[in-house]
Amino acid sequence: MSNETEVEVKRVSSKTARKAFWDWLFFAHSCYNYERLQGTGFLYAMCPVIDELYAKDDIDGRRKAMERHTAFFNTEVRLGAAIVGLSAAMEERIAAGETELAEDLMPSIKYGLMGPLAGIGDTIVQAILTPILLSMAIGLAMDGNVMGPVLYSVIFIIILLAMGWYSFHLGYKKGDEALMNFLESGLINKIIMAAGIVGCTVMGALVANYVSLSTVVSFELTTGAFNLQTDVFDVIMPKLLPLLLTLLTFWLMDKKGVSSLRMMLFLILGGFVIGYLGII
Repeated sequence: MSNETEVEVKRVSSKTARKAFWDWLFFAHSCYNYERLQGTGFLYAMCPVIDELYAKDDIDGRRKAMERHTAFFNTEVRLGAAIVGLSAAMEERIAAGETELAEDLMPSIKYGLMGPLAGIGDTIVQAILTPILLSMAIGLAMDGNVMGPVLYSVIFIIILLAMGWYSFHLGYKKGDEALMNFLESGLINKIIMAAGIVGCTVMGALVANYVSLSTVVSFELTTGAFNLQTDVFDVIMPKLLPLLLTLLTFWLMDKKGVSSLRMMLFLILGGFVIGYLGII
């Protein structure tokens, strides 16, 4: 971006910036479609900014500004708020006369940032935040404590709001240099690696605590009853059958492409059959 002293830039009000952020957070997937994905939601978030920067009678300026934000766009909503904030800051400069930003720089920045931010955001939310919070909430809920789902919902929402708000202001206040420095610092790989470790640890704990599978098969020997569960599986490794079931499910879904719906159907029918046969 060029030096801000070269042109007089009209800044949007704090109220407008907040509205753009909330519109993006709640309506990012509005009119979600396979052609543009979040493109319409991104435009809706930019509308308050466009309304304040361009006069009502500036039809051409408003039209071009809206056309800039109808293109294909897709990212993780909370960290992706940084791109919304950055685009709002660039729209301020475009409205002030730096029209060259609209032609190449803005599309390049949007397309260049949406992929990396989506990868980081999805990793943080899906591999770290959700499993950790669920592990705490499920434990409380299984003990009959109604605060389990309440705490999960409240803490989850607060963290996501904080992520989105910080990201939006990082993009709006610091610009593309701060985002690029973040992406090029190598922190992404560290976050993804840490997320993988934490996610695997939490999932392992969830499997051990909440996946229940044991066999009731036993044999009468001359020395007494021989129970397959207690005398074999528990001796080898406690919770061995839940672990094998989890690994089998993962293998079928990840390697064989079995859908989640079919997998649930297999588990239900399989559990019914082997339960009826008296195996579990």
